[in-house]
Amino acid sequence: MSLAVLILFVFLLADVVMRYVVGAPAIWTAELAVLIFGGYAILGGGYLLAERGHVNVDIFYGSFSQKKKALIDLLTWPLFIFFVGILFWEGFKIALEAIEDMERSNSLWKPYLWPTKSLIPVAAALLLLQGFVRLWGDIRILMGLPVPEDVFGVQAPDETPHGEEAEV
Repeated sequence: MSLAVLILFVFLLADVVMRYVVGAPAIWTAELAVLIFGGYAILGGGYLLAERGHVNVDIFYGSFSQKKKALIDLLTWPLFIFFVGILFWEGFKIALEAIEDMERSNSLWKPYLWPTKSLIPVAAALLLLQGFVRLWGDIRILMGLPVPEDVFGVQAPDETPHGEEAEV
């Protein structure tokens, strides 16, 4: 997905050059950049989950031990499943409708929207798979088993004083 950012940059640069240097803006570059960014943004969810890159409210959670964080994550996992389930179901309906109608943008360029909209259920499925990996990692933490980051992604740091394991 990091290549998508480079492609996005090239299209935005082309838009700026066409608009301010040539004096004739291209009608397709900005909209294509938006479509690429949409795919980039939604497909990044699973990666962010693996890297613990999502925003957390660390007022309390940040001070918990690794086991307590794993327990909290385990208890909130049904909310994750609910969110991903709705994202998948509604995204699938949106994608299917866009494909059936061969949906196009309302702009002058009129690009097809179904390729980008079809990424919504794909991204939801990838996010769900990463969620199962995170769930299994949390279970392993609670069982006292090793959780290698190269398999389970970045783990929440243990914030107990002096590396002592706090009770759950």
